[in-house]
Amino acid sequence: MSNKLDGKVAVITGAGRGIGREIALKLASEGARIVVNDLDIEPAQECVQAILDVGGVAVSCVGNVTATDFAERFIGTAVDSYKGLDIIVNNAGYTWDSVIQKMTDEQWYAMLDCHMTAPFRILRAAQPIIRSLAKVENEAGKRVVRKVVNTSSVAGLFGNAGQVNYAGAKAGIIGMTQTLAKEWGRMNVTVNCVAYGLIVTRLTAVTASEGATANIDGREIKVGVNPDLMAAMEKGIPLGHGGTPEEAAGAVYMFCIPESDYVSGQTLMCSGGLTGI
Repeated sequence: MSNKLDGKVAVITGAGRGIGREIALKLASEGARIVVNDLDIEPAQECVQAILDVGGVAVSCVGNVTATDFAERFIGTAVDSYKGLDIIVNNAGYTWDSVIQKMTDEQWYAMLDCHMTAPFRILRAAQPIIRSLAKVENEAGKRVVRKVVNTSSVAGLFGNAGQVNYAGAKAGIIGMTQTLAKEWGRMNVTVNCVAYGLIVTRLTAVTASEGATANIDGREIKVGVNPDLMAAMEKGIPLGHGGTPEEAAGAVYMFCIPESDYVSGQTLMCSGGLTGI
């Protein structure tokens, strides 16, 4: 284990699987103490155990990020467990696609709730904690830089057919990032965003024809990508392949380490060189 994040407290949503799990493992490997969130207890506990097995420190906070009481419980878990809060990664998300004329209000609001309202509530709940910690540190003449990393998508930058709900929400999180970078700079907090391209996770690894679903908040949401579309997408990536969750986690990690302490309000594309869709 390295120690670039030694003693830091990091909370990560959607960390039981995929990109979130790799972010949790990466930050833990650098010494961060982790709060792992997932919808389901099994993957959350598996991630916690994986961190403990290599000598790290982690606890879980299971629940749906869109629940009205989740944000306070999530931030409270970090404070109660570790007496601090240093890194917030808003990673949880999914897609629920349809062309606009067939998209329901439920689909629309589901994406806004998950990708915008949930991060908003989490950051709102965190602000008094961060403000209090920063005040004490400033009075002691100590400068501690904290980190927020939000996740967006190339769909939020360029749009994507069939994803007006998802793309709209992912564009919104970029605006939230830039606003909070201005609001929170006085508290020595950097606020940045990672916009992902094609990352191969459980939600994209299966083909649409397999009829696979994921249970999200009691809804069975179809997952998977048309194999011809997947091949076309990968062909358009300059690096020649969809990203792995480990590669995706690296982009978040860069915003969490001390080397990025003077980088804020930025959106980094993690897309293998893809600059439009």
